[in-house]
Amino acid sequence: MTITGFDSTGQSTGENVLRPRQVTADDNLDAELLALRAAVTPDAAVTLVTPKEVAEEQAIRPDRHRPKWRVLAWRDVLAIASFVAVALLVTAPLWLNLDHELRDDPQDQAFFEWMLAHGARVLTDGVYPFFSDRMNYPDGVNMMANTSVLAVSLPLTPITLLFGPHVAFNVFLTCALAFTGASWYLVLSRRFVASRLAAWVGALFCTFAPSMISHAGGHPNIVSQFLVPLIIWRTLELRVPRRALRNGLILAGLLIWQAFLNLEILFMTAVGLGLYCLIMAAVRRRSHPGEVLPFLRGLGITAVTTLAALAYPLSVQFFGPQSYQGLAEFVRNFGADLASFTAYSSRSVAGNGAVASMLSQNPAEENAFFGWGLVILFFGLILWMRRNATVVAVGAIAVFFAAMSLGPRIYLNGINTGIPGIWSIMHSIPVLDSAVPTRWAMAIAPMVGIVLALGCQRAADLVRSQPHARGPVRVAMITAVAMALVPLAPTPLQTTPMDPVPEFVTTGAWRQYVDDEHTVVSLPLPDSSYPDPLRWTAYTGQDMRIAGAYALLPNQNPQNPADRSAIFSPPWRPTSGLITSIRQGNPIPEVTDARREMTLADLRFWKAGVVVLTPQARDIEMLRTMSDLLGFRPTWTGGVWLWDVRHLVDKPEVVLAAGS
Repeated sequence: MTITGFDSTGQSTGENVLRPRQVTADDNLDAELLALRAAVTPDAAVTLVTPKEVAEEQAIRPDRHRPKWRVLAWRDVLAIASFVAVALLVTAPLWLNLDHELRDDPQDQAFFEWMLAHGARVLTDGVYPFFSDRMNYPDGVNMMANTSVLAVSLPLTPITLLFGPHVAFNVFLTCALAFTGASWYLVLSRRFVASRLAAWVGALFCTFAPSMISHAGGHPNIVSQFLVPLIIWRTLELRVPRRALRNGLILAGLLIWQAFLNLEILFMTAVGLGLYCLIMAAVRRRSHPGEVLPFLRGLGITAVTTLAALAYPLSVQFFGPQSYQGLAEFVRNFGADLASFTAYSSRSVAGNGAVASMLSQNPAEENAFFGWGLVILFFGLILWMRRNATVVAVGAIAVFFAAMSLGPRIYLNGINTGIPGIWSIMHSIPVLDSAVPTRWAMAIAPMVGIVLALGCQRAADLVRSQPHARGPVRVAMITAVAMALVPLAPTPLQTTPMDPVPEFVTTGAWRQYVDDEHTVVSLPLPDSSYPDPLRWTAYTGQDMRIAGAYALLPNQNPQNPADRSAIFSPPWRPTSGLITSIRQGNPIPEVTDARREMTLADLRFWKAGVVVLTPQARDIEMLRTMSDLLGFRPTWTGGVWLWDVRHLVDKPEVVLAAGS
């Protein structure tokens, strides 16, 4: 008779605690079978196993052994196909209407199309990947301090070059969802649960949770979480003895890859995993004292390798040109409303747009909308599996993340309660000052998905081990999961017709006015409300250089020079401020000689070759104002009003005057 020990998470130690002997392949199989049973029956801390019991276990559940990574059964193919199908359903409006853009967050779509063009230019022209002057000339943009998604833009270069950045964005977003679902399913089914159905349910929520669909409305970098389950798996593998180098290097590779995809997701994953490992190290310190040293060795190799590879890019991010120090204070105050945790998002079938808008900053940040059904099921599963240390640890971390997501002041139904949240003492800490607090709620979704998978696995185990209770258990679990998840089912993304790229750009007419010494200045300059010029320069493969930007840039406030927090547009200049004010509907001020001199100074700062204005709201008012500032009227060319200003910019002796 062999005595096989199990740890508090249900993982088999694979050890004969009575006497040492050589471990065989059959022993490993037995350990795996019983580990899976213990994972859903965690109260079995020590189990007596006889060869007869092992044989019975195999006869009852011959498919309980862990599936191989490289072997996909028809159920695996069907599961992966389902993720692709739902991803296509969610993004279908973008594919069916290629002349449309995302309705809720068009500025970020234009931003990522520009980033995809930058990645293609890195490969085709060999440009420096971590900085660009193709927008916000002459200051440029720090690509590491923004989300440059080089891990995706470089591989998508062929699609960007063949079909353009707009189509490449659609591919990016659709594949981000599909790959994330496939990755979660494979990791859950190969390493954490035995039931493929349980893995599918968990992966389905991890991929299409309300927060994921919310961010799919403009943040493909955030929904690209296909590396997260791999990072979790490989971090836990660091415990394996005598494989520190191999496991450390594999994990380092994943971390480096994720760093060039989205650092915010990497940071949240690292915090969650760090807390989990600390909790489990304390829980398992007596039963598995030999795990800590191999883990630390592997972690050391991971840290050294990762820091060596990322030292230079991170130095550019934090200390390079156009770097910044933390987000603006108003962004650091974006917290999740306490009531949103039990509400339904605007992109769920049970959602209500009016309620969701009251409980979130905008449709792209509906991070905490889990609904009453899922909240009850989540805590019910934790209570049911409370003897499983993994489930309790994950639940505790989820509650902690929820508390952090509330921000510095707790809001309830849109009303400030005046109660400080734990974020009030954390939001000024370096690194944390670059995190948006509400997004900590987004990091809860994978934890909920893991608990769902473990809960479904335990239900499946009860069905197999207790035939007399098969019907009630199945009905109870299916009903609970359906009531929790069906109201959260995602709806397709909302789109709206986008303004086409003007012929002035598509025909190459801009090249007559712009070269390495000149830029295009649009009216207004690109910002969060007018991102179209980013799409223009992306269309040209970034051959066109533009003034202004929609990007994270350091604040340059003359009244507070020490403030280096991030803003979402270039620092204010007289001409850009005037035109933006007019576009917003404010009265047109008197055009004086002083204003003309400021305009000329701005054009020379931007090295403008041409100023263009497209048909848009209050375009006539902007046209008249700019004509008065420059002293001459524009020409209509290729769908834009155009002022050729090279003779003004290139001749320092020129002074603008009315009617000049």
